[in-house]
Order: sequence, then structure tokens, then C-alpha cells
Amino acid sequence: MPEKIRIGTRSSALALWQSTFIKDQLGIQYPDETIEIIHIKTKGDKILDSPLSKIGDKGLFTKELEVALIDNRIDLAVHSLKDLTTTLPDGLTLGAVTVREDIRDVFITHLSKNYNGLEELPDGATIATGSLRRKCQLLAFRPDLNIQDIRGNINTRLQKLDESKWDGMLLASAGLLRMGWHDRMTQVIDPKIVLPAVGQGALGVEIRQNDDRMTGLLTPLNDYKTRQSTTAERALLRHLEGGCQIPIGAWGRIFDDTLYLDAMAGSLDGANVVRGRISGKPGDAADLGINLAEELLSKGADKILRTIRKPENQKYNG
Repeated sequence: MPEKIRIGTRSSALALWQSTFIKDQLGIQYPDETIEIIHIKTKGDKILDSPLSKIGDKGLFTKELEVALIDNRIDLAVHSLKDLTTTLPDGLTLGAVTVREDIRDVFITHLSKNYNGLEELPDGATIATGSLRRKCQLLAFRPDLNIQDIRGNINTRLQKLDESKWDGMLLASAGLLRMGWHDRMTQVIDPKIVLPAVGQGALGVEIRQNDDRMTGLLTPLNDYKTRQSTTAERALLRHLEGGCQIPIGAWGRIFDDTLYLDAMAGSLDGANVVRGRISGKPGDAADLGINLAEELLSKGADKILRTIRKPENQKYNG
């Protein structure tokens, strides 16, 4: 009798949706397998009263899951790919990257104000986001906006918005779509205005590197276009040595056997944003990411990132 498959996951509603999705996909492929979901709390779930940038971002939502993998308490860990560090711990690897949901960010208006989009916001409007990437690009687009830091899962954030005097909030489209919150999506934001986070909209399934059984079982769940696109994005982020709390955005996609990659890096106040684009063969995804990172650095991203990494600015990041 084969061993059961143990899926490790965070306990938030979105994380459970993601792990259940992987469980269901495996169940379709292997109906005779026994699959179990195991809940694991991460540092990011435990510390909810501080901006992400003040508590560090490396492995914030993944470390405890990775320890459980290494200790053989679970067989695979399901992550939002954007939460997964670009350099994985020794002995771990990405077993699958699933087909991608919408990569874009979404503006959500306060229920009492009913703005139709960012363009309609009055001068000095207050927008909530926990992401420095979004903050940077929002301020580049609308320097007059007041940005409010926010933490918590999707339900918590929507509740905070509804109970506040803020004008609106930004969230990832993918999470809202997966949780059935279509009716709260006011405006899907053009990536020309706000590029998404690296890996946004994709799920990453992490496994032990030497686990041939899991490697084989996960093969049908891999989506080639998403895998190559996010490989380029992650290579760019790794080369820039950025994390989820550095204002870096990227969007890779494949059309007609060509991989297109857009990226940006910007200052915390949005006053200085460097952008670039590259294209090439999907099989060269990692090299494309590195080459575009070098282009951004040559355009001034190196100075921007050095400034952000100064200790005094790390304190300001919230």
C-alpha cells in the first residue's frame, strides 16, 4: 500500500484554497492515493501587528513549512510563489509551478465612496497596501496619494477597509478571484501602471530534492509557460538581491514561443523608478532575467537599492 501524500500549508483561507487545489489536482491524477493536508503556522501568520518590512521578509511565510519538509513531517509544501525565496534551502526544490491566475493588482474602492478607478481619486486620497512595490508604483503614478500600511489575510483587509475612512485598497487579483471576491474588484490595474510581484498569481509546490516519488507525481501539475515565465522573474529578483519588501516588480509571459519580461525597481517614495524589457527564447528564461537585472542596475537601480538597504531606510519601510 503506497504511503499517503502529506501536504503542508498555512492556515489562512487563501492558503487552504491553494493546498486544496493541489490536493484535488493530485486526486484527479492519482485517485487511489491518500492525501492529507497538514496545517503549519509561519512567522508571518504569528506577527500581525507590524509592517512586513519591519520584521524581515526572507522566508516570512515559508520557513516553518520548509523545516517540516526537511524533517520529513510533510511531503510537499504549497506556497504562493511570490512568497517563496528565490534561493531555496539546501535539499529543497520546486517540484511544480501551476498554471497562473491573473497576474495584475486590483483597486478596491471603499463601499461608501464608489470610485471607479485610481484616476477618480481626489487629491490626497488614502490607499491601503502592505506592499512597498505597490506603494512605490502608486506614488509614481499619483504622487499626491497617502499610503496606509495594512496587514492580514484578504477577509481581514477587506473588513479593515470597510471599517476605515480610507478611500480604497490594493490587492492581488489572483487571491480575490480564488476566494470568490469578484464583486469587490473595482478596477484591474494595467501592468504599465503597477507591475506585479515576482511570481504573482502562480502556485509553487516545494519538495525534497531527492524525493523521486513526489517529483514524478507532480509532473502533470507543471505548467511550462508559467514555469519559464516565473523562472525569468525569479532570476531577475535573485540577481538584484531583492525581497518581497523591496520595490521590485516583474512580469514574464510567453507568446508565439517568445518570452517577454518587463521589470521595475523604484525608490520608496516613487520619485525614482527604473523600468526595462527584454525578450528571448523561453528556454533561456534564467539568462533573460539576469540580463534584464543587469540592465536595470546600469540604469540606476543599483543606487536605488543601496539607498533602500541603508539601516535608517529599513526602519522607514512601513
